[in-house]
Amino acid sequence: MSRIEDRKTTGYIFNIQKYSVHDGPGIRTIAFLKGCHLRCRWCSNPESQLAHPQLAVNNNRCIGTDKCHHCMDACPNDALYVKNDTQIAVHRDLCKDCTDLPCARACPAQGLNVYGELKTVDEVMKVVEQDAPFYARSGGGMTLSGGEPFFQGKFALALLREARARFIRTAVETCGMCDQDVLLEAGKYLNYVLFDIKNMDSEKHREQTGMPNEHILSNLKALCTEFPDKPILVRTPIIPGFNDTPEAVTAIAEFIEPFGSHVEYEMLPYHRLGTQKYEFLDMPARMGDVVLDNVAFKKLFKYAHRVLKERLHIPR
Repeated sequence: MSRIEDRKTTGYIFNIQKYSVHDGPGIRTIAFLKGCHLRCRWCSNPESQLAHPQLAVNNNRCIGTDKCHHCMDACPNDALYVKNDTQIAVHRDLCKDCTDLPCARACPAQGLNVYGELKTVDEVMKVVEQDAPFYARSGGGMTLSGGEPFFQGKFALALLREARARFIRTAVETCGMCDQDVLLEAGKYLNYVLFDIKNMDSEKHREQTGMPNEHILSNLKALCTEFPDKPILVRTPIIPGFNDTPEAVTAIAEFIEPFGSHVEYEMLPYHRLGTQKYEFLDMPARMGDVVLDNVAFKKLFKYAHRVLKERLHIPR
């Protein structure tokens, strides 16, 4: 594909976040792409799961249907209705095939918002390129995240190629559930990879994410084989009742140990950020009120450093 074609390639983005320092080396701009094959119970970006735009309703901002009904008048599908006398609600089965979502534009209080906007590669890169001086000084660049960025494989590859053409370093946050050919093609344009391994038990993985893990593990192995020197950070979100044990962490360590010193390992504590977005999207927050035992996490972290440090490089 030519560079002109790459720059015109389109995909759905739900956020572009600047000045990130936790998603790859240096100061980074993160482009969040919509769409993911997994349905992790603890997902902090539920708006990322579906590949198309979604309407979010924040009734804390809505001024009430007794004072305003602009959104209902603007909806072409009669998908909005009133609940609890004055609150806006959505018939989700009717709110579809409407990429324009004029109801959100009509809301004067920003009680309605749209997660997902169609962007060209050129439009995304113009935002990313605004902070090029920070990348040069810090060793940062652009990170693709999601969702699963390779769910939109054509769009993700075009973004990576264009970033390379503009001399911007690239990274990706991937859950590994993606087409292997796309992943390996992306590897040619990536400077850094953040790769999630959540659990080595395939059945437990399926119960908590909706998919088994064999394809994910195969993808990591293929990536490490094809690019034996590429910096890769394997990450495990530590989820209460799922993988918060020494046995679960050790099993992951045993899997990634043969890949070499270019593969690092990091544990991430479970958090409840993003929980309110489930309400905005009329989705159940499946983790409920579960919280991570911080004392237990610190013990697990110390265990990893004490027992696994001889097998893996674990950044502090």
